[in-house]
Amino acid sequence: MKDPLSARQGELAAAGTPTDSKSAVAAPRGPATPAFDAATTASEVALGELRRLLGAWRQHEPGARLGHDPEALHQLRVTTRRIDATLGLFRRQLPVALTHARRTARSVLRTLGAARDLDVQLAELARHSLALPESERAAVEPLRARLESERCRARARMIRALDSEPTRRWLETLTAASAAAPSAAGAFGERAMVVMPERVRRRFRKLRKSVRRLGSNSPMEDYHLVRRRAKQLRYAIESGALMFGKPAEDELKALRRLQDELGAHQDAYMARNRLAALAADPANELPAGTLFLMGRLAERHATTTAQARKSLTRSWRKVRGQRWRALRSRLGELLDNARQGSSAVIAEPVPAASAPTLAAGYPHPAPEPQPHPLEH
Repeated sequence: MKDPLSARQGELAAAGTPTDSKSAVAAPRGPATPAFDAATTASEVALGELRRLLGAWRQHEPGARLGHDPEALHQLRVTTRRIDATLGLFRRQLPVALTHARRTARSVLRTLGAARDLDVQLAELARHSLALPESERAAVEPLRARLESERCRARARMIRALDSEPTRRWLETLTAASAAAPSAAGAFGERAMVVMPERVRRRFRKLRKSVRRLGSNSPMEDYHLVRRRAKQLRYAIESGALMFGKPAEDELKALRRLQDELGAHQDAYMARNRLAALAADPANELPAGTLFLMGRLAERHATTTAQARKSLTRSWRKVRGQRWRALRSRLGELLDNARQGSSAVIAEPVPAASAPTLAAGYPHPAPEPQPHPLEH
């Protein structure tokens, strides 16, 4: 069974338009990413980040639709999550129409996530199969076929969601609002040097609180909360990385390691649950050899979960230690400068040609977590 292509993409292909080069949503050409100084508003930062993310959406959506490379779907999902995070982080500095768009963003995320989970599980199954003796590999095929069938259905739902009227309106709203000149009235005029450091501090405190609640018998939901708050802190730091400088770069490295541990933990948990559901389904018609293999895989996932929990303490120590203290000091300096009314340039402009590759003004291409079991 082939993965479905949308009617819109089929029309593009029939017309000779390369379906892997652009999206049907027109891209406004914005100026270079501006320099940060004491007068830069949080609204300007937010709108610039949304423009960058819309460019990333246009880059990855066609490949995600085609389904030839799982990385395209992974990157589209990351982009959508970042859009949602930006709308949440700057909700007071963005038009109401944009903050209302978060509901659609989360709906799109759920649909992309269902397909992405199956990509991850099929890749893990392929790796496990290669490690098996030749005589045992035949038992993998029925499970692989079952997961492929589920993946195809998930991708069909994803294509319908991407083609739906709410999603297209959502993209049009984001495009129009992010291209408009930012207002300086009320909260829209709040300065980035005042708003962003405090939001980073607040998100760190929330992450620290959720980590402290973890215990040896904590349920998966508690670990998921830690993971979500780690991402929120990471995106808040990245949104001002050009302003925060080297301390932000160091803290982001530690946060990515923490996310790696939490991602491996959740991937293993999700895969084990799927295997358990398949094994318990009386209509699965899977042969005994495949069911035995599924049991071994479930044990492997349980081991991965246990190992990830053990290493979490070490990863968290690096996040909250010297790196955080250096970043916290830098945040304090920025707030002091803002209160004193400094007009110094905090970071130089980024050329327009480079801006689409930056993660919210990050001074070099910001590395994403690798597409192996993480980034859900």
